[in-house]
Amino acid sequence: MLLPMTLTIAAACAAINIWLALRVSQRRIKGKVMIGDGGAGPLQAAVRAHANFVEYAPFVLILLAGIELAGGSPTWLWVAGAVFVAARVAHGLGMDRAAPNPLRAGAIVGTWVVLVGLAVWALVLVCGSDARTDGAITTVPIDATRG
Repeated sequence: MLLPMTLTIAAACAAINIWLALRVSQRRIKGKVMIGDGGAGPLQAAVRAHANFVEYAPFVLILLAGIELAGGSPTWLWVAGAVFVAARVAHGLGMDRAAPNPLRAGAIVGTWVVLVGLAVWALVLVCGSDARTDGAITTVPIDATRG
């Protein structure tokens, strides 16, 4: 099954990943630091921006794909994906500025809102899946009368 929304957002994430990696490489070359960050502030910021992206992107992409497969609203998935992509670009740019700054703060909030929203959406889909007959997921109702 083709997942057009997830594939599009994954492609955008790949582009962001390359952009962030290139920024690290450029700063490594400029600072003549081939391993680690050499204690250089701009290189440290670039390394953390790249690592932070790599820490969040897989979870968001997995949740987007799962929700898209489960038949989640394409409009809301596009919104979530676009907010995540914009937030990650803003974070990369914000890491070049003195902290705190609006780009970085907004990016963090945007990323967290998307991640939490997708996680809750995924759980709602799973908990509501007992009405489905495809047999992929089975939930057992909890009997409140039993301890």
